[in-house]
Formats: sequence, C-alpha cells, structure tokens
Amino acid sequence: MVSKEARHPHCTNQDLSCSLGPETTVQTRTMDLGLAEDHFSRPMGLIVAPDIEQLKMAIEECKKLILELPEHSERQKDTVVKLIHLRLKLQELKDPGEDEPNLRILLEHRFSKEKSKSVKQTCDKCSTIIWGLIQTWYTCTGCYYRCHSKCMNLITKPCVRSKVSHQSEFELSICPEIGLDRQDYRCAECRTPISLRGVPSEARQCDYTGQYYCSTCHWNDTAIVPARVIHNWEFESRKVCRSSMRYLALMISRPVLKLKEINPLLFNFVEELVEIRKLRQDILLMKPYFITCKEAMEARLLLQLQDRQHFVENDDMYSLQDLIDISSGRLSCSLTEVHTTFAKHIKLDCERCQAKGFVCELCKEGDILFPFDSHTSVCHDCSAVFHRDCYYDNSTTCPRCARMTERKQDEVPVVKDA
Repeated sequence: MVSKEARHPHCTNQDLSCSLGPETTVQTRTMDLGLAEDHFSRPMGLIVAPDIEQLKMAIEECKKLILELPEHSERQKDTVVKLIHLRLKLQELKDPGEDEPNLRILLEHRFSKEKSKSVKQTCDKCSTIIWGLIQTWYTCTGCYYRCHSKCMNLITKPCVRSKVSHQSEFELSICPEIGLDRQDYRCAECRTPISLRGVPSEARQCDYTGQYYCSTCHWNDTAIVPARVIHNWEFESRKVCRSSMRYLALMISRPVLKLKEINPLLFNFVEELVEIRKLRQDILLMKPYFITCKEAMEARLLLQLQDRQHFVENDDMYSLQDLIDISSGRLSCSLTEVHTTFAKHIKLDCERCQAKGFVCELCKEGDILFPFDSHTSVCHDCSAVFHRDCYYDNSTTCPRCARMTERKQDEVPVVKDA
C-alpha cells in the first residue's frame, strides 16, 4: 500500500488536508482528538492537572468536529456519544468517587445514599444534573430532597417534613404577597439578590406563600393551591417554589381542613360536597354496628377506608386530596361503593346487625329501620329511629324518651315525713 506521503511528496500538512477532502480531514482530526484512546477507565495513582486540561481541549475539538460533520450522519452521532463520554470523564476527575456513608443526617434531613445509576435527577442545591453513573448522590427519606454528595455541606434548607410535623396547617390566604421591597429584594429562602428585571437574578413568585424566590429555589414547579380550592373551588395548578411544592406534597393527604368553619358557604354552591358529607355521616352511623360485629371484624370491612381513616372518625375534616377527588368525581364513586357494601352487610348479610334495627314506634308498620336509611329520622336524645313522615323533631314526642323519663321518675325514692 502506498503511503499518503508517497502519494503527495511535495505537500505540506495543510496542503495534504485540503487535497484529501473533507471526509479524510474529519478522520485526521478524529485521530488528533485521541477519541479512540481509553479516556474512560479510572487512571492509576493521583490525577494531575494536565489530564483535566487535555480532556477540556479534547471536548472543545470534539464540539467543533460535530459542527463540521454532515447533519444526522452516523459519524456525527458517534462523535456526539464520544463527547458525552469525555464530559463524564471530566466530571469524574473533578469529583472522584469516595466511600460515602449510606445514611447522613443534616438539618433534620435523613439522607439515604442512592444506588440507582440510570435515572437522571437534578440536584436541588446546585440545580445541575446528577450523573448517577459516576457521581454519589443522596435523597432525603422525609421530603425527597436530592443532591450531590459534594453539595451536602452547602445545604441550608431544613427538612420540610419537620415543618409538617410541627405545623400541619395550610396557608389559607390566596397568594399573600408582601412585596419585593419588603423582602429587601432578596430571595425569601436563600437571601440571594433578585429583581423583577432578572438582574442579577430573576424574581419568581410562589403562589402559595406569595413571596419571591430566586431561580435556584423556584423552578417553576406547579401545584394545586389549597386557599384557591377552599375559597374559589379552583383546581388549576399554580407556580410554587421548591419548598412549597414539597410541603404541599407531604400535606396533601392530611385531614386538616374544617370546611364548615373555613368556608361554610361552599356547601351551598358545590352539590358534590353535600353528597359526600351525607355519605360520611351514614358511615359514622354504621361504624357502631361493625365494631360490635364479629363477622364484620373478621372481614375487616372498615379497612376499606384505611386510605381515608378520618372518614370513620368524623364527618367535617377534609384533606386537600379529598377535595381534589370530589371535584374529579372519583371520591363520590368510591365512597358510594363502600357505602353500598357496608349497608348490604348490616341489612342483608348479617343477622346480628339486622337484630339491631328499629321498628317505628309511632306507626308500628313497615320494614326494620336503620339510622342511615334515607327515609328515616333519628331522635337526637336517645337515637331511636322512626319514619321521617311519622317523626318531626319539633312537634312529635319520642316514645322512647318518654318511657325513659317515666322510668327515672319511678326510680326516685319517696321521702316519708317523720
């Protein structure tokens, strides 16, 4: 085979590149970049500065080469892959792996070392990509804060779960803005200088807190804001800061909203709320049957509401997730199904529960009545059950209450005169 020098004995290197054409020139530059060399195995001994400098030069040359190659060609795709590997290698040299502990506790965070190498995440501290293949990273098991191992000592934000444990309540004012001047033109969280013009950093408002944050603390994440739901029945997601997003995510299933105190008029405008309240009241009336029924305890019927435990404890506390599911119609369907299952057990399947039913003492007609039936009324004093048409709270005297009053009077001892 004739060498290139033999074919062009009088050409310089520059003339040789021109005469060989663009494809051969690209191949020559690829050889010069040393992309075929092993840049990706861990070097032995200490890493010296020239290694990093050489990689930086190779990366720049590789970027130029990508621009010169034909668009969407296989050679260009291969060069892009090489560029990615070179950058990963450079990052590895800058941040060498260490034997990190599996659990670290910092500012009430409980950081657990992650083993995933393929899932791409973003560091909540430095806002850069976490390359799990070569970088050590941690996730807080409480608030899911993620960061590089090298960024952990720079964290200033306490764990949001501690706030949930100590506070457990929502901000119920809609976007309570105080003004950027009241914040001294600084991020409400990290105190970085910010402005609405974006110099030196863009000011981004959190719709939940009403305060302004820098781009590091506010990534334009969106979430449903509780105050807008309670006051306006509005479920559109709004932009919130990172800490608010985590707080709302941790609080979404907590029953901390007492609607009849916060906004009682909401029941006048949202029919679904009235329906859910009636279903919950019926379930509370069914609960005494189940806790005294052996078959119901063995079947664990009440565990059908284990994801909404507050439904078997009260009828006036709601979580944000409850309201979201009410708006979408999911809660009405699922709760109606549970209500039907509970009623079927009491009225049809279980003889013990049937025996605890009531007969209307006013008309003494009809089937056995239960307090959760839609056509019944319940005495507030003794819990006796009657047909709604037979019993009126204000005008009808409860026969059971009359008997109990008469019995108490008979039990009072008569004092004889001496």
